[in-house]
Amino acid sequence: MSALATTAIEVPDLSQVRHVSDAELTAALARCAEARRRVDAVLAGLAGEVERRSARERGYDGLAQASGARTPDVLVSQLTGVSGAEARALVTAGTLAPWLGDVATAVDAGALSIGAAAAISTGLGSPSESVAADDLQDAARALALEAATLPPEKAARRAREVRDALDAAGVAEREESLRDRRFLRLTPQPDGMTRIFGMLDPESAALVADAVDCVTAPRRGGPRFVDPDELARVEALERDPRTTEQLAVDALVEMVRIAGAADDDRVFGVRRPAVRVHVAARDLATGAGTAWLEGQTASVSIATADRLACAGGYQPVVFRPDGSLDVGRAQRLFTEKQRVALAAVWGGCAVETCDRPPSWTEAHHVDPWSRGGRTDVGDGVLLCRHHHLLLHNNGWRITRPPGRGSTGWAMTDGIRTLRLEAKNPVHRRSVGEARTR
Repeated sequence: MSALATTAIEVPDLSQVRHVSDAELTAALARCAEARRRVDAVLAGLAGEVERRSARERGYDGLAQASGARTPDVLVSQLTGVSGAEARALVTAGTLAPWLGDVATAVDAGALSIGAAAAISTGLGSPSESVAADDLQDAARALALEAATLPPEKAARRAREVRDALDAAGVAEREESLRDRRFLRLTPQPDGMTRIFGMLDPESAALVADAVDCVTAPRRGGPRFVDPDELARVEALERDPRTTEQLAVDALVEMVRIAGAADDDRVFGVRRPAVRVHVAARDLATGAGTAWLEGQTASVSIATADRLACAGGYQPVVFRPDGSLDVGRAQRLFTEKQRVALAAVWGGCAVETCDRPPSWTEAHHVDPWSRGGRTDVGDGVLLCRHHHLLLHNNGWRITRPPGRGSTGWAMTDGIRTLRLEAKNPVHRRSVGEARTR
């Protein structure tokens, strides 16, 4: 077998780089960047061949495992010295699906980086019942042109936005896929420290990031304050000897400590809304489409936007067709006194078989607030996060008999039914006595 032909690439002599003009410097950088993209295109082609020769069905006879590497990515990383993420991008760009032909052409021409190509591939995904390969091909052609000047992170976001526009019905499924990948791992180290490693889905990340940002923003060029008390706090933080990263971890630990010490009879999470949920009025009314958590790059479903409107710590921002914004009516969230009343009625998560106390629950509008529901104790129920997700994101609904009582309520998806029970014995006794009278 003959060796692969090679092509020479010119590289500048940097011995006099400090003496060239700004224009010459930037021009040289642009030429080298184009050369790198061409080299990366070749690396992607080679990595794609490694992937093909390491196919799962070949088992230990595949190239990667026969070379002692667990996966093709690992072998590419070992041979090229790039990171695992870069190796994965090379393999992805070297094995682009047929509907991504324009992306592959742009990579081969040096017009599109490997990272952007991999981001487009991952963000657009595969054809489905609601999105044909032709639709993805048209989208990929437009993205290949647009992403030529974008870093991979922005290319990934644009590709996800395009997929959402093509496949709004699949937003909830993609959101659930991200949620399923969340995890947290605590690993004790030999020196007594503990390493924290994990991944947050967009909803969790929005809340955690906002809480940590409240502490670290002054260190990272956050807004300046006029209020004397807030100014004093900021100045104290700036003088604090701890690093910004140490402040962040101390803040997280303190939040866990406060949550752990919360009274079980108190509904936890009544701080002012801070994380904003952006949603179009039309999508909120129809229940179809997408919403966005401010600061996050992945969309969430309308069901999630509706659910978050029930929870403290979030503020809806509704975009009206005329271009105006509705930042929410004052009574959208249950007040602290109403939450205390709900805790007294339900005694925790209302699902009969769930043992979560009130401090682990969220107040839910039985009739959605976005569709005219009232923020009233008689129209509210406490649900733990698991059952709140089940209700909003999986097509379940709450049924209840006529009247204002809390008996006879249930959650159902039309097939399965979960009975809701007011668990406070004092409340149950009061209801029983009232019926007797």
